[in-house]
Amino acid sequence: MTLPEIVSREEWTAERTALLEREKELTRARDALSADRRRLPMVEIDEDYRFDDGAVGLLDLFEGRRQLIVGHFMFDPEWEDGCPSCTAGAEEMSDGLRDHLAVRDVTLAYVSRAPLPTIERYKAKKGWTFPWYSSFGSAFNYDFHVTLDPAVAPTEYNFRPVDIAGEMPGLSCFLQVDGRVFHTYSQYARGAEWTGGSYAFLDLTALGRQEDWEEPKGRADAVRDATPDFQR
Repeated sequence: MTLPEIVSREEWTAERTALLEREKELTRARDALSADRRRLPMVEIDEDYRFDDGAVGLLDLFEGRRQLIVGHFMFDPEWEDGCPSCTAGAEEMSDGLRDHLAVRDVTLAYVSRAPLPTIERYKAKKGWTFPWYSSFGSAFNYDFHVTLDPAVAPTEYNFRPVDIAGEMPGLSCFLQVDGRVFHTYSQYARGAEWTGGSYAFLDLTALGRQEDWEEPKGRADAVRDATPDFQR
């Protein structure tokens, strides 16, 4: 196991201050990117997507708020349990986070293709309180490219054609204006790291994420692959 070099407080402060300048550059670049994200155009949703066996529509998922964030939770109708990685992400979505989003007129909800009874059973098993809807029988997952099936449509993920099939993770944002719903943003793959808390905290530490792709090598006694399931 390799560890950081041991230096004096003065040397550490000098190197930390130099790194701070790069962190400030990244912060400014991230702010500029977020501004460009907000400048993206939006697409009106014309499809009448129905959830929970047709009981609710997409507009209902907003719960009366202006904006909606949908977590695309991987849960195939044939599975008994939800995806471990999506489960890890959902475990970090606290009531406090949802309350804070609600103050800014945003609702956070999850959508999966598993039937509603399967979702409700798994949700109860985990003790989760966030809203979670079933898109079973709907084109919603296919249209937002988180269920890939070449028999249904050409397979695309993260805005690129792919030669794979199955359930994929992602997150999509919507805005409603006078009852009209617009799709404003979606992110997939590693883009989802920014909406999970654990990686953000681990990236601050000397040992990092303790995954096999990270530099410098040898920081952790045992490394994991880059699968964010956080299983013990």
